[in-house]
Amino acid sequence: MKSTSSFFFYIVFAIIVLFETLLANWLNLDWIHYISKPLVVISLILFYKKHSKLLNTNIRILTILALVFSLFGDVLLLYVNHSQYFFISGLIAFLIAHIFYCLVFLKHRNKSKSPYGFIALLLVYALGLFWLLKSGLNNLLIPVILYMFVILAMATFAYLRHGKVNVQSYNLVFYGALVFMISDSLLALNKFYLSLPFADFSIMFTYALAQLLIVKGLLSQDKEETL
Repeated sequence: MKSTSSFFFYIVFAIIVLFETLLANWLNLDWIHYISKPLVVISLILFYKKHSKLLNTNIRILTILALVFSLFGDVLLLYVNHSQYFFISGLIAFLIAHIFYCLVFLKHRNKSKSPYGFIALLLVYALGLFWLLKSGLNNLLIPVILYMFVILAMATFAYLRHGKVNVQSYNLVFYGALVFMISDSLLALNKFYLSLPFADFSIMFTYALAQLLIVKGLLSQDKEETL
């Protein structure tokens, strides 16, 4: 029954992402985004709530909060063409969502695993990205730097779950965090550096995939790992 329910969810989720990433753009129907974009995370919230009842209460609440603030961010970014304040507000909402994900991942931090090599790789990536973006950031310089720091922390904490959770949970969450970084990088490049081809598709597809991987990874934790 659980596998059937999950399969049905994946079909529905794929349809929602298809509408958001392709059909709305191909048909030039912008109003679809106001429905399909929030539905991406709303569907994940409902799926997670249904299948996370055996997880630790704190982990469950923190994950739902991360998804809820992601939803706030999605809605706010729908209105960026009206005012820059919507972008800033959306940035803050996603920053909070990443902080909640950090707290979730820290619940299973492997204290014996050194993060320094991984952090060095992330910093090289972040500095290269920042070098491309810096001239276009203007008054958003500090907020973007802060946001970059938080998402790098999220990826690091996902990395540090190694050895404390099962392999499937670790891989899904870790790859989800990395794909989230890619999605945010594409968004930043498209907004502050140059217009990317197929930007709407690539940003939203990687974002939806990242959220799905993280949610699925957290649900894949063994029961004893969540106590």
